[in-house]
Amino acid sequence: MANGVAVQERSFPPPPPPNRRTSSCTFYSFLFSLLLPITASILLYHLDSFDPAPYPLPDHTQPPLKALTKNDRILHGSDRVGVGRLQAPEDLAYDAKLGVIYTGCGDGWIKRVRFNESVSDSVIDDLVNTGGRPLGIAIGHYHELIVADTYKGLLNITSSDGSVQVLTQEAEGVKFKLTDGVGVANDGMIYFTDASYKYNFHEFIWDILEGKPHGRLMSYDPATKETKVLLKDLYFANGIAVSPDQTFVVYCETPLRRCSKYYIHGEKKGSVDDFSPNLPGYPDNIHFDGQGRAWIAFSTEKTLLWDLTIRYPVIRKVTGIVEKYVGTPFIGKNGGVLVVDSEGKPCEHYYDPGLTLISSGIKIGDHLYCGSINNPYIVRLDLSKYPALPAYEQ
Repeated sequence: MANGVAVQERSFPPPPPPNRRTSSCTFYSFLFSLLLPITASILLYHLDSFDPAPYPLPDHTQPPLKALTKNDRILHGSDRVGVGRLQAPEDLAYDAKLGVIYTGCGDGWIKRVRFNESVSDSVIDDLVNTGGRPLGIAIGHYHELIVADTYKGLLNITSSDGSVQVLTQEAEGVKFKLTDGVGVANDGMIYFTDASYKYNFHEFIWDILEGKPHGRLMSYDPATKETKVLLKDLYFANGIAVSPDQTFVVYCETPLRRCSKYYIHGEKKGSVDDFSPNLPGYPDNIHFDGQGRAWIAFSTEKTLLWDLTIRYPVIRKVTGIVEKYVGTPFIGKNGGVLVVDSEGKPCEHYYDPGLTLISSGIKIGDHLYCGSINNPYIVRLDLSKYPALPAYEQ
């Protein structure tokens, strides 16, 4: 009773017994939905024919090379040159006599860039479309352009009228599949790389994931028109540069994070030594600046994800399967340029968390110019205003 009013208790029917059949169906449905993708993934992994190999990796107990000075925010204060006119300008070559930069773009065009006081006043001309994808580019003795076109081979392009001559497309009976870096020595000899004789430019990720040495370092003699293979079994042989003293060429192997030197003259001719091993990033093109230093471009720094991917074939196989059936974006950060001396020791480092796929860096006067296989412009940084500083001043 509440407040003098009788309250009648209500009785409720007991809950129905659990439907064991429904619960069982729910459990098996959950188990099936869990096991099906796992089983399919295991079957796909074992049935897929892609078979990555282990890389001959350096000693991972040693930290990567580190420069004493750096600018780790180069996008701050930098300019963008050629926005809307330059589609992925991969490599850069400077003709000091004419005061112009040449670059090869993703749409096949060789572009000529002339800088004025203001970046917005820069003049960009179309020189010639190779019909392929120009990558490495160097200035010849007569201001002709020597171009490594990934699809067309090694090209000679007259800078005045854009006429194109194919110099070579194969060596030892094996055609180039990914003609990449190029450099010209004082004696006229041309040195260049074929990053892979198996995969082309748009398949380059498969060469890196497979982990097998399909790269070659070669020379071409314009006088005899002879192409020689100097080194084979290289791991994605990338950028190349002739040393200032003309005794060796430096070539980069991207997945191994190293640059090596091949001697072209002197007592050690034909032998190989380390130049800059254990780099802090994955190298692309390399350029000497006329002051005894080399500028090595990095597409990304050495990240944990990339380190694990390169180190373990099983991860590369899984990545390859995902790439084949889903597609994977490029994941990286802190792309930029490392400056090393003539012995390969790091001096300065220019990079930015917002930069990836930087493919070349050259110094002209007080400015650093960076090309890319992705950005639709050239990054220009005034080094006098935004220099590399000791770490404690950052």
